[in-house]
Amino acid sequence: MTQNILTVENLSMQFGGVLAVNNLSLNVNQGEIVALIGPNGAGKTTAFNCITGVYEPTNGCVSFLGEMMISNHPKGKMKKLYAGENKDLYKKVISHTPDKITKLGIARTFQNIRLFKSLSVFENVLVAKHLRAQQTVFSATFRLNHLEEKRAREESLDLLEEQGLLAVKDTLATSLPYGLQRRLEISRALATNPTLLLLDEPAAGMNPQETQELAEFIVQIKNKYNVTILMIEHHMDLVMKISDRIYVLDFGKLIAEGTPSEIQNNIHVIDAYLGVVEGA
Repeated sequence: MTQNILTVENLSMQFGGVLAVNNLSLNVNQGEIVALIGPNGAGKTTAFNCITGVYEPTNGCVSFLGEMMISNHPKGKMKKLYAGENKDLYKKVISHTPDKITKLGIARTFQNIRLFKSLSVFENVLVAKHLRAQQTVFSATFRLNHLEEKRAREESLDLLEEQGLLAVKDTLATSLPYGLQRRLEISRALATNPTLLLLDEPAAGMNPQETQELAEFIVQIKNKYNVTILMIEHHMDLVMKISDRIYVLDFGKLIAEGTPSEIQNNIHVIDAYLGVVEGA
């Protein structure tokens, strides 16, 4: 039986009078590559920010591996959020912070690459490894944490070798070519040992050759690290090539879901991307 990894139910995010995400529900199962697509401003990154604890959603809940992770319902009940309703009516039940969510097993990248600019390639990965450190007062007192530090360094070097970055390990991260910076950001996310990896427009700014290599890279890391992937992407060739299922947002609302072939032929998706008025 396929295990459910992520469930998003009735998720809404309102900024003033703007409903950026409107009652979104989706699920991601173990071993899948699932894409969340839509025109610019559709609410995709806002949804990611709610799932990863960057924003506290106005309404809805997020469950990871069957456990409630984020929940914010009106008086504890599910209902659709309408613009203009008083947020004071909404009761926060659970809200994990981004670091806690990462420790639970969810890692992410960002549309605009966010590497530690003053650190080397190796140091960027090592910092992520430290998230899993199990240091205690006892280990610090008796200097046992040097063994853990040694292991973190060895694992970081192994990861860099696996991702073809070992030769540039001492290079300042931001000195790398754009494609390698993106690969490093994904490698740093993998260093946290995630169960679920969220990729926010990983092909942004890449040329066709780099995009092709990225598609192969994403499939490789899914298989090698046994990680499930949810991604936002505008490069439709990449999306259609590697996705198992696709969700489509438009103006914050889910308008379609299905396999790549089903999405390619969905009139509502065509209208959203091409601006065609149905029935015209």
